[in-house]
Amino acid sequence: MGAGWIELCSRQKSAPLILLDTNALLWLQQRHRRSRPLARWRGNVYISPANLLEIQFLLEARRIRFRPGFSIADLVGDRRWILDDPPAAAWFDVARELSWTRDPFDRLLAAHSQYRGWKLATGDGLLLEILGAEAVVEL
Repeated sequence: MGAGWIELCSRQKSAPLILLDTNALLWLQQRHRRSRPLARWRGNVYISPANLLEIQFLLEARRIRFRPGFSIADLVGDRRWILDDPPAAAWFDVARELSWTRDPFDRLLAAHSQYRGWKLATGDGLLLEILGAEAVVEL
């Protein structure tokens, strides 16, 4: 085992994990051009229970539609990402500190990514500005 192998293992362990914001999840699911940076991602990609709740709200408000026969359960079962389930009390403790937004889903998703220490994949200008380049993957 040479130095190159150790360097490769080190890089693989330090690859950041990603949490998708809701638009990123929908873009990736639909293979939208805005999701292209994620197509090259070699680490794990996660979704949040907050994504699922926001999508349910969007469906009920008729702001988005799924093709016939497709459901939120189909999103959960997609092998391109993993549903993470952080402990609610700890996650919400982080969310209470994020007073820069009144959007409950932005707050929950930013808190989820911060709680886990993961990057948040987003195209949202406010999230990009507030969280900074180190904490996001810009779409």
